[in-house]
Formats: sequence, structure tokens, C-alpha cells
Amino acid sequence: MADWRKMALAAILADGKIDENEVKLLRKELWEDGQIDADEVTFLIELRNLAQKKAKGEVSAGFEKLFFKAITENVLKDGTVDADEARWLRTMLFADGKIDAGEYDFLKKLKKGATSTSPEFDALYTECVGKYEKSAAKAAGGDKPAAKGAGAKGKAQGKPRTKSSGAKGK
Repeated sequence: MADWRKMALAAILADGKIDENEVKLLRKELWEDGQIDADEVTFLIELRNLAQKKAKGEVSAGFEKLFFKAITENVLKDGTVDADEARWLRTMLFADGKIDAGEYDFLKKLKKGATSTSPEFDALYTECVGKYEKSAAKAAGGDKPAAKGAGAKGKAQGKPRTKSSGAKGK
């Protein structure tokens, strides 16, 4: 039997990048039922990781927007970021040991969109914002963060988690 997930990943990345037509297709198909589930998030993480390898870390802005929208919707299904979700986010965000501009913006939006956050998420947020601002200032040779929308270079890993089952689902 064919591995449809593997085949879809290969087809999307056949030219080594995720173009805007592919982003539109992903958006249409993944949100067909109006929500994003754990399997779809896992697929997007795999796709982002493979795209980053092929593109040496750079992924299209359109795909990054779709990717972080999916993660945000999945994590904030109940409006909160609990300890399990914070641990999962830590694994995903720090897979490459740094926080890039896309991840920085994502965390800021996630915190703003949450009705409540766990102490674990608050600690992760503080750590990530500090690391990003420090590295951005160093890279810029000054004291201000890099421009928003810079290509993401983080390698996402893991699966989304829920409070009860360990994986967020529909």
C-alpha cells in the first residue's frame, strides 16, 4: 500500500520549495473541515522540516504564515497554553537551538491570543524572546531585533499535545 503522506511530501517538494499555489492547496485541503487537527499539524511539521533541508533553512513567507496559523489554532483550541503544550512547543522551537523571526512573532501572537498560559509557557516565552532579541541585536551589530518576516530556520519536531490524550485532535 502506498504511503500517501510520504508521497504528498515528495510531490509538494519536488521542485525543492513550497510555492504559493502549493500553499493555497494546503490551506484549502487542511482547513476543509474548518479546523486543523494533530495529524495535519504533524504533516505540516514534517513538510517544514523537509523544506528547510532542501532550501537550506529558507521557507516561503506564505508557507510560514500557514504553518504558524495551524500551530496557533491547534494549540489554542481551548484558549489556553498548558504545561504539556509548552513542553511540546519548547521541543519544536528549540530543535535547532535558536529562535528565528518567524518563531519570535509566532510566540508573541500565541501569548496575545491565549486567555491563559501556564507557568511553563510563560518561562518558555521569556526565554525565547530573550534569546531572539539578544541574537538579533548581535546580528544587527546594534540593540534592536531583526526585521519581522525573516525566513524561518528552526526545525520543528514532535507532535502537538492535548491535556488528556497527548495529541490534539478534531
